[in-house]
Amino acid sequence: MDTVSEENQQVLEEIKQDVKAEMEARAKKMKVPFVDLSQIKIDKETAAIIPREMAERHKLICIGKLEKKITLAMIDPQDIFALDEVRFRTGFQAEPVLASHDDIIKSISAVYGEDKSWVGKLEQFGEGKAELIKDDDESKSDEEVVIDQPVITAVNKIITEAVDKKASDIHVEPFENDLLVRYRIDGILHEIMDLPKSIQPALVSRIKIMSNLNIAEKRIPQDGRIHLKIKDRDLDVRVSTLPALQGETVVMRLLDRKRMMVDLNTLGFMGNDLEKFKGLIDHPHGIILVTGPTGSGKSTTLYATLNALNQPHRKIVTIEDPVEYYLRGVIQIQTNARVGLTFAAGLRSFLRQDPDVMMVGEIRDKETATIAIESALTGHLVLSTLHTNDAVGSVTRLVDMGVEPFLISSTMIGALAQRLVRVICPACKEEIKLLPELFEVFKNYDYKEEDIHIMKGKGCQECSNTGYKGRIGIYELLVVTEELRELIIKRVSSNILLEQAKKEGLKSLFEDGLRKVAAGITTYEEICRVTAE
Repeated sequence: MDTVSEENQQVLEEIKQDVKAEMEARAKKMKVPFVDLSQIKIDKETAAIIPREMAERHKLICIGKLEKKITLAMIDPQDIFALDEVRFRTGFQAEPVLASHDDIIKSISAVYGEDKSWVGKLEQFGEGKAELIKDDDESKSDEEVVIDQPVITAVNKIITEAVDKKASDIHVEPFENDLLVRYRIDGILHEIMDLPKSIQPALVSRIKIMSNLNIAEKRIPQDGRIHLKIKDRDLDVRVSTLPALQGETVVMRLLDRKRMMVDLNTLGFMGNDLEKFKGLIDHPHGIILVTGPTGSGKSTTLYATLNALNQPHRKIVTIEDPVEYYLRGVIQIQTNARVGLTFAAGLRSFLRQDPDVMMVGEIRDKETATIAIESALTGHLVLSTLHTNDAVGSVTRLVDMGVEPFLISSTMIGALAQRLVRVICPACKEEIKLLPELFEVFKNYDYKEEDIHIMKGKGCQECSNTGYKGRIGIYELLVVTEELRELIIKRVSSNILLEQAKKEGLKSLFEDGLRKVAAGITTYEEICRVTAE
């Protein structure tokens, strides 16, 4: 028996050596190193840089890390799609090495644990006994959706992980062969996971049931809302479904009530812009406009302004589409186009509610703009938003809508253009050398070299190796002075208005961004990404 065992052992050793020789030959042909994973100990924390579902899908494992580079053991080191996904999702440059298929599978089990993840369980969706869920509405009682426990778990996990990663939006997007989940984190979309295409109908139906939408209706867009409590946090999830070529796509906007209780002092105003803005909102009447594209933080600024104005002696009324956050002490109204409750109709009704401050979610047309101006003329402070690229552009936008310049001149007291930029991660930020070409940019704005502190995030676990964590606003504040009022009445071009505003101290979005770069808050690349200059 001992002899047989020794012989077997010898045969196994020879086979192992043959396999190793074959793998080394393949590695040499691919011009990459070969690694025998059975001979090395893999650090679990290092391996965890790669999510398990991605490691299992691409058959790879992270075995080493040095600064911004990681070493990946792969069955196919020439798989550029896998390497691109790793770089995109982790922020690391990957150096591939060859390893055997069996060694990688064993290492994944050893490092991540034997139990299959919830994503893995979805592969068996439909094999077990399913719970039949029907909608209560009789009009859709003929539509039945089978929702297995793994799908319920998947939806819960998708939302809780998004909250943990501080995502603002969850995108569930169907394609021909898979279901892609992406999170928008600090304004940037990140691909998080690929789910089996087979679970798409059940997963979308589960989200619809949670948000009280019609699960039988798949031909038209729908909007709903989910109220959740996750880890002692009250969360509102705004749900939007849209029929697409490969099935319904879902976007969930995560609205954290605690995160919305912001203070004007924390938004990122620099210099004397904060005092100027506080001076504007202290006016008893007039219009203040907050401008910028979708996702530039306009709602956050408006809610912070309402928080500052929300005092017992003031009556504040808002009309929004939709109401994103609930503010105690503020009367908030949701638009409803089906019954005729538009921004303009709401504003008309406001005047009979004896308000001091009125907020309208957006000025979209001449009617809304005219009523807002009339409200300001009759002694109310009106806050609203416009979609323009800069603060001065708000004047020309109102003129283009058909509002008379003398009315704009009489009522508009200020406009605030803004964007959001990512903040350098405080856990891994470090000062770097100021490059001569970048110093030339600062010199154009009268900066001295000793006043510039360029920082960069190295990348760490706190920031998911992106070098950024959180966002801050950059602002362009226009205060309407008597000189500007006269120019507005004369219908001068926006360039002339901008020249005069700069003479009076207006700092452009780019200039405010440079202030934050010099202070080590964000990077020059971020400022260039979100501004036109």
